[in-house]
Amino acid sequence: MSDEAAKDALPDTLTQRIGVLARRETEARVIAPVVEALADAFGRDAVLAIVRDTIVKIAQDQGGELAEAMGGNDSATFMESMKYWRQDGALEIDVLEQNEAALGFNVTRCRYAEMYRALGIPELGEILSCNRDFALMEGFNPDAELTRTQTILSGASHCDFRFRFGPEGSDD
Repeated sequence: MSDEAAKDALPDTLTQRIGVLARRETEARVIAPVVEALADAFGRDAVLAIVRDTIVKIAQDQGGELAEAMGGNDSATFMESMKYWRQDGALEIDVLEQNEAALGFNVTRCRYAEMYRALGIPELGEILSCNRDFALMEGFNPDAELTRTQTILSGASHCDFRFRFGPEGSDD
């Protein structure tokens, strides 16, 4: 799908207008103090578990909505949707493999990680952003499989995203 066709296919959304990076920063600036207040009252582990579970559910729903809006759930369509996460230089990626059955890339710069660190909330950043990746893919394409063994936010030099598309993530 061309950039223009994809833009036309998606309804005008906050994410399109401001980009995912600005959206995540806005969300984090609101959520972080709420999480801290709740953690003081109810215990950090319990609150983080609830936030993590909630973010996973939101990401699964957003993945399904994204596939519907993009008009597909294959590797090319998913790569096309990446423009929203990459907007404003938010992610720098090196594509290693891209075909019908597979998509593999490394994120070599992540301004999301930089933003969460600058805000002093890297642990919350992992929950609010990195935690979404697997759930988003479950919603986008339940038959796809994501493997990621490291993230920049957790201290690695890059994030390694490897997707397999098809029944149960196979090459079929």
